Amino acid sequence: MFARRESLKQYVRLYPVTTTLIAIHLLLMAAMEVYGSSKDTATLLRFGAMFDLPGLQPEPWRYVSSIFLHIGFEHLLFNSFALYVFAAPLERMLGSWRYAVFYLICGIIGNLASAWLHTDSYVGAGASGAIYGVYAAYLYLSVFRKDLIDYQSKQTVRTIVIIGFVYSILIPNVDIYAHGGGFVGGLAVSAILTLFVKKRKSRGSEGDQSGTIEGN
Repeated sequence: MFARRESLKQYVRLYPVTTTLIAIHLLLMAAMEVYGSSKDTATLLRFGAMFDLPGLQPEPWRYVSSIFLHIGFEHLLFNSFALYVFAAPLERMLGSWRYAVFYLICGIIGNLASAWLHTDSYVGAGASGAIYGVYAAYLYLSVFRKDLIDYQSKQTVRTIVIIGFVYSILIPNVDIYAHGGGFVGGLAVSAILTLFVKKRKSRGSEGDQSGTIEGN
């Protein structure tokens, strides 16, 4: 499931939203490096990073804009690689528009959790909250829709989640609040989507039955 065997052309055609997200990451990183540095606080704030600084309140749009920014090339490559490999199948499962909304909601929830739980000043950026939401979606499906994910992929997701949270705890300057918030958001949104699909199918079945009775 997570083996990417597509050519670049095929990948762009099959996963347009994921491709666009990665392209935005790269373009914004290039722009920050031209303007100043992606590791410079002033540059990050100017481009839309989240923050909690004395006497200042972050504007609401930063809860979205910060999802697309990264602090340094290592951060960019790690998250973009995770998107490239792991997010792509979810786009196919949900459909491009539903996947795009899911991704943004998880990222926003991750930023909300980070802003709420941080007790000290910080400047934050990155797609990790949204990506952990993607992991959560797979974990949810591996429990409640076992027919959609093969055994090896289930094990891969569970291993990544465990290692990811251990990494978030042990490595300094990693926003575990954003990771945890995005993950919980991903579980919640996955449950809501599943409920929505079940209700829609149920209504469709009722409509089909009604149509059959009327036709007779």
